[in-house]
Formats: sequence, structure tokens, C-alpha cells
Amino acid sequence: MEMGKKMRAAVEKLEPRVYALREAVEAVKRSAFTKFDESVDLALRLGVDPKRADQMVRGTTSLPHGTGKKVRVLVFAKGEKEQEARQAGADYVGSDDLMEKIKGGWLDFDCAISTPDLMAAVGKLGKALGPRGLMPNPKTGTVTFDVGKAVSEIRKGRVEYKVEKAGIIQVPVGKVSFQPEQLYDNAAAVLEAVIKAKPASCKGRYLMSATLSSTMGPGVKLDAIALAKEWS
Repeated sequence: MEMGKKMRAAVEKLEPRVYALREAVEAVKRSAFTKFDESVDLALRLGVDPKRADQMVRGTTSLPHGTGKKVRVLVFAKGEKEQEARQAGADYVGSDDLMEKIKGGWLDFDCAISTPDLMAAVGKLGKALGPRGLMPNPKTGTVTFDVGKAVSEIRKGRVEYKVEKAGIIQVPVGKVSFQPEQLYDNAAAVLEAVIKAKPASCKGRYLMSATLSSTMGPGVKLDAIALAKEWS
């Protein structure tokens, strides 16, 4: 019941209107009420049909201030590429050994990278990696021979975005403990990337709605029309 009271109190701090991004960042920080450092997420609803291949919105962008979360990076590589990945700071590096562990149910990592030559074997792990969004993909820069650069970018705060069945993209943009300017910069980077990724076949309104929220806090509605104008 205590959590319900806190949530009601947090909701009461919000005005029933749409917010500009800078205002929304302040509102999210004000309305966070738990003792842990909650993540801040940006949710965007797009006017696309994800079932159509030509309307799939997917890509990556770098958050200027990172996500505030330690990302465990796994790299499928052999030989000198294995060494390169280790030197770049990957948490787990290998090939057949890691594939066997994953087949056995081990999934203690947040992101997977693979060199192109190993993708035929990695592709067989689709049932384990696919549903969790862990399958390496050339579109997100995680199938590459430049493994050192890929590990480094992910470490610095590169995030993936992908539109789900309902036309929604949800991306972490930091933690409640971040300064307002840091959250603003990170959210702006995601908005710019997603708006620029508008498919040519998408006619009419693209950014239907946008919400900023902390893990447990209420959603703060953003002015989607103003955002679309600012970053298009």
C-alpha cells in the first residue's frame, strides 16, 4: 500500500499537460520516489507498421553521457580478433566454448558482438539469443571485424533501438542521479537518431507520442509535435 501512496503522490506532482523535454527531465527527477538509483527511459510510439520490412525502424546511437549502467559485453571471435576484443575490455571472449555455454542456458551478458566469419555458427543460437535481443546484427554494428571499436563504443554508451510490434521504441537514457543536462543530452541523441531513421514509406505523422519516465515513477508526456519539428 505504501508504494501505491508514493505513486499517487508522484502523479500529483505532474500537471495534466504535455511537457517540453527540459521540463520533463526535471519532472521525472522530482517524481522519482524509490531509494535506489532508477533508470530513466524514453518511450516513443511511431506511426509505422513494424510487420512491414520497409517500415522497420532499427539502429544505434551513442549517448553523450552513457547509460549509467555497466554493460557486460560478449564477443564471438578467434585468433587476433579475440586478442583485440580482450584488449578493448570485453567481459567474455571466445567462440565454440561460449556457444556451448549459451546452449546450456548461460546468458549472463547484456550485449553480443561477432566477427562475420562466426555468424553461421552464432546464428544457430537464435532460439536463445533472439527473444532476448542479444543476437549480433550488422544493422546495429555488432557483426563486424572491427571488434575493438565495437566494444569501445558500447562501453562509452552506445544504445540500440528497435521498434516493437505495437510501434513502440523504448530506450534507457540514464539514471535519476544524472544531472538534468545529461539526461536532456542523452534523450536528445535518441530522439534525433529515431526521427532521422523515419522510413521513406512512412506517410503521415511519424512520432505519435513520447513519454519519459523513471523505472518506478509515473510517465511524463512529452510534446511529440514540437519534438518532431525540433529534431527533423
